[in-house]
Amino acid sequence: MESVTTAISVQVDSKDKEIASGILKKLGLNMSTYVNMAIKQLINKDGVPFEIVNPKPNKELLESIQEAEKILQEMRDGKRDGYTNMDDLIKALNEN
Repeated sequence: MESVTTAISVQVDSKDKEIASGILKKLGLNMSTYVNMAIKQLINKDGVPFEIVNPKPNKELLESIQEAEKILQEMRDGKRDGYTNMDDLIKALNEN
């Protein structure tokens, strides 16, 4: 039986396409070959052939978020000045 092909059109970020195409070129592949490989793996695995997870923030990011929340709360409580422009912020930074 002869295989029939069909075209698909996918919208991707232009920068992502450029980066992906460069990687594929180094591997001796093109986008069409890669998409066909991905589809074959999807079929063979009967699902997405890689893990899909929500990224978890690292310790440094969590600490930064907590610090930002503390600063915002101090500003709400009147214990810390807020800055309405860059000059005020720079002046305050230079004073410390």
